Amino acid sequence: MPTEILMPALSPTMEEGTLAKWLVKEGDTVNSGDLLAEIETDKATMEFEAVDEGTIGKILIEEGTEGVKVNTAIAVLLEEGESADDIGDVSAPASGGGGDTAEAKDEAPKKDAGSKQGKPESGDVPPAPAAPVKDGERIFASPLARRIAKQKGIDLTSLKGSGPHGRIVKADVESAKPGAAKPAEEKAAGGPAAGAGQAAPAPAGPSSDAVVAMYKNREFEEVKLDGMRKTIAARLTEAKQTIPHFYLRRDIRLDALLKFRGQLNKQLEGRGVKLSVNDFIIKACALALQAVPDCNAVWAGDRVLKLKPSDVAVAVAIEGGLFTPVLKDAEMKSLSALSAEMKDLAARARERKLSPEEYQGGTFAISNLGMFGIDNFDAVINPPHGAILAVGAGVKKPVVGEDGELTVATVMSVTLSVDHRVIDGALGAELLAQITENLENPMVMLA
Repeated sequence: MPTEILMPALSPTMEEGTLAKWLVKEGDTVNSGDLLAEIETDKATMEFEAVDEGTIGKILIEEGTEGVKVNTAIAVLLEEGESADDIGDVSAPASGGGGDTAEAKDEAPKKDAGSKQGKPESGDVPPAPAAPVKDGERIFASPLARRIAKQKGIDLTSLKGSGPHGRIVKADVESAKPGAAKPAEEKAAGGPAAGAGQAAPAPAGPSSDAVVAMYKNREFEEVKLDGMRKTIAARLTEAKQTIPHFYLRRDIRLDALLKFRGQLNKQLEGRGVKLSVNDFIIKACALALQAVPDCNAVWAGDRVLKLKPSDVAVAVAIEGGLFTPVLKDAEMKSLSALSAEMKDLAARARERKLSPEEYQGGTFAISNLGMFGIDNFDAVINPPHGAILAVGAGVKKPVVGEDGELTVATVMSVTLSVDHRVIDGALGAELLAQITENLENPMVMLA
């Protein structure tokens, strides 16, 4: 019987998106893995793949529609032998449930997560079971898989998906043994709350209407918040309200690094490689996390996760927001490899072409505003990271040399923002001292 195609969650934090472009039309035949549409998330434009085979019977959400909630029905898929007559009274969600849409019929059925059940008497596509949740994380499964799982009494949280991005598909459910089901209703009524362990929301400030009223006699322009800006606002508000930040500051002398960088760049000219100071900072932080492994950690609600590799995120400013692409295994890579990878990630970040796997994860971040002439600043930790290093500009300053004489040196001010739940003061100081040692003696990073 007809199956709803739902608005996918293309990242763990995605709640809604823009259906930018359909890559299929009504009547097209699709197979698992075929591209259906381009979806704009809060961070990037991504392609959405089919997880079941069939024919596109009806498109419910027009391309260009913004604010489509995750699990909203966006199209209907027909199985072999079915026709548009089998779809019944399926319509696009009413306004407010999935963003601005074309005509929406009165009392459009509420859709949560698509799945297959017995054929309903009315011929309508039935409402699907709610998306299952495991340890607070939503489980991704195709509509058909969810329907079969409900029929067979299979708990989807116990399955491992073989579909795109680990999605549970029909074959995974059919090969599983029936077991005790855990209905979403039971979880909602008696199970742990999805937001368990999260702080209650802080009191809201003035309403948008109240703020607008304050400036009714002044000329202004309203700027609509896009998905990225909404996400930045939500995550940084969460960070400042829930993370116990403390700050450690150091001045780092850069003269040896600048001299060494100049020598390396001269030797690398033939290969077209030009190392930046930021490349050295990435390497220095990656090696410092290995030297102080207790700092290579993230906060996981009721526990701390200590990572073995140094996965370092670097903030990249783009129009309207920022990305923090992650350089994985940074401690293992050469300076030239880190430089090339960072340039590639930054370029694709500015085009919003990064995949979620490229900007999620990591334990530690770097935010560098030195190129804008900023001497120092305090960066906000990006949860669940344990720390972030704020990097200022290298400035010539008078300093007292080792011989006690006054001299001039290029000094860079840095501030380490630390999550006190993960890293204590003395441990954070040890990490910052190791970063300083690496940058002031750059040749040791090549040993």
